[in-house]
Amino acid sequence: MSRLKKAPAYLLITALLSSSLPIHAETFNSLPEIGTTAASTLTIEKELEYGDAYMRMLRASRPIISDPLLADYVQDLGHRLVANANDVRTPFNFFLIQNREINAFAFFGGYVALHSGLFLYAKSESEFASVVAHEIAHITQRHLARSMEDQAKKSPATMAAMIGSLMLAIASPEAGMAALHATTAASVQGQINYTRSNEKEADRIGIATLAKSGFDVQAMPRFFGRLADQYRYASKPPAMLLTHPLPEDRISDTRSRANQFPARRVEPSDRYLLARSRIVARFAGLESEAALDWFDRKLRKAKGQQKLALNYGKALVLIDTGKYQEAHALLDPLLVAEPNNRFFIDSATDLDIAEKKYDTAISRLQSALKQSPEQKVLRLNLAHTYQEAGKVDDSLSMLLRYTYDNPKDTNGWYMLAQAQGEKGNRAAELAARAELLALRGLWDKAIKNYIQASQLVEVNSLDQARYDARIDQLRLSREKFAAL
Repeated sequence: MSRLKKAPAYLLITALLSSSLPIHAETFNSLPEIGTTAASTLTIEKELEYGDAYMRMLRASRPIISDPLLADYVQDLGHRLVANANDVRTPFNFFLIQNREINAFAFFGGYVALHSGLFLYAKSESEFASVVAHEIAHITQRHLARSMEDQAKKSPATMAAMIGSLMLAIASPEAGMAALHATTAASVQGQINYTRSNEKEADRIGIATLAKSGFDVQAMPRFFGRLADQYRYASKPPAMLLTHPLPEDRISDTRSRANQFPARRVEPSDRYLLARSRIVARFAGLESEAALDWFDRKLRKAKGQQKLALNYGKALVLIDTGKYQEAHALLDPLLVAEPNNRFFIDSATDLDIAEKKYDTAISRLQSALKQSPEQKVLRLNLAHTYQEAGKVDDSLSMLLRYTYDNPKDTNGWYMLAQAQGEKGNRAAELAARAELLALRGLWDKAIKNYIQASQLVEVNSLDQARYDARIDQLRLSREKFAAL
């Protein structure tokens, strides 16, 4: 499916996460479970409010990858881990940020952000999952809330000041960072010691979650060790090492803990390899020739599923550069071998649309949807194909249902706004764009759009009543947002 326009990026604060203290392997099982003690200052309900606010700000300020296939993959992987985690008190949402820096961070309300650069560095799905499991542990153990509560005990005004600074850090990084430093300056050493224990706990719990989820637990020390070795003497280490330092004792701790679990041989993940190739082809910031060179170099040594995934990635680059016959030569055999593979269906759809073979794409997608009628990637692909084929009514029908089912998916609202615009439904187009603005926390602009939409439709009509009701809802949301 074609990519949507990305917002400009800037750096989000990922402080309050640091390195671990020395610990012997035999003491792992005796570590206290201290992740449930933060409720006295910051409730779960309040964390959910802050998490929703953070996410809206991130959509407005960071280049979040809205690619449905990749979003589907990281959500599935994340929820596989969450299903085997303890102390889960919030829903979880996993998403990708287009950034070649190796980093990940977790914040209030179960949100876990993963930089696309992790795909370029993690050599297996288990290594990638080890980072995700670590971030999940930060949330289930409420490390951010506990850090703030620890500071609030020292100063009653610190909790409000730190939360305000963190929110400000997203809206205005320089001001937010300065405010945060001022807030914590009196107790920097205590903060560092507290967050070191958080890292130790997140490693321990993350490894246990990896084991229960069927991943290779050795992946965590292996990934950490390789990262530390590569950047040991770097003048500018990756963001992940600034927020999650890796001293030798921490790597030893994770290795000792991993050795307590039975050895497990984990087969390579086809979906991880395909997702990785998709990242390289479309989200690594490489020029087409550089991307093709990367795939060709890897293909010289590749075998089996790895070769299949690399050919898929190379086909994507060829599609995007208009080399359709070369793309067919790589993609057609993949689709014949695995006709139900959503990665291959998606790229075949891109190729069909580029060649204006709309009926072929529609037939393939309709067939796939009979087997998986609620599959989001297939639904969006079919709606997009209808739109490209000029069958706007069919696209609108699908998108109205899709946005109802998935009100926080920006892809659906973006496509719905386009379809309404093509039909000349100006009021409905404004309403769809208003929902996109609201998802980015741009409340005033969203309300303005709905007011314009209300003025365009018939007075006292059902549409006007619906738009006016939504205006009231958005105003209430704006007040709650401002109050945070």
